[in-house]
Amino acid sequence: MRRPSRLAAALAALLACAPAAPRACETALVLAVDVSGSIDRGEYALQQQGIAQALSDPEVAEALTRGQVALTVVHWSGAGQQQVVLPWQRMLSRDAVRRYAAASAEVPRAYDGSDTAPGDLIRFAAQLFEAVADCERKVIDISGDGPQNAGGPTGPASAAAHRAGLIINGIAIEDMGASSPTTQFYRRHVVTPGGFVMTARGLADYPRTLRAKILRELARPTG
Repeated sequence: MRRPSRLAAALAALLACAPAAPRACETALVLAVDVSGSIDRGEYALQQQGIAQALSDPEVAEALTRGQVALTVVHWSGAGQQQVVLPWQRMLSRDAVRRYAAASAEVPRAYDGSDTAPGDLIRFAAQLFEAVADCERKVIDISGDGPQNAGGPTGPASAAAHRAGLIINGIAIEDMGASSPTTQFYRRHVVTPGGFVMTARGLADYPRTLRAKILRELARPTG
């Protein structure tokens, strides 16, 4: 039997030692946080700490790194009031997730005491994905505690995002009790076809809801 040449053996050794090809980014995720006037100082802190807690969860951290997810955090309020407070970051390791979680807990509030303009937020967030065009899925997560009372119409902005291939999901922060006006508004006007809304009963329920929503968004389809 012919022995492999020295060149073939050397090539085989090089291939064995070569680093694995980097995995593609599965999802780019905008976490859009409501900082309108209905959110007081304590409630704002609960939202930011909720993001930190959700990202620090071992199951969430594993899903983020497995999918090489890109994250950015946006604060939004009234017309023309949208600001990136944490820029895009690829979750390439558990350390990257931990650092991003810690940074999210310390972000200063971008706006205070203004209205609620989800349509303007959607149009702003849709433009952010140009920086992460290689990510397969592009998702806008909007959390808020009330319907629109300012800015451009929400429904057409959501429809335009859907036509551009974006997904919009939401967390509706409701008061304790049975009524769900924010949830209904999000279902009718905010989320895109195939998107979903999860309801947090009070901001104390926000960390649990955000954790569940991120895991649902990043779950790999089966079948």
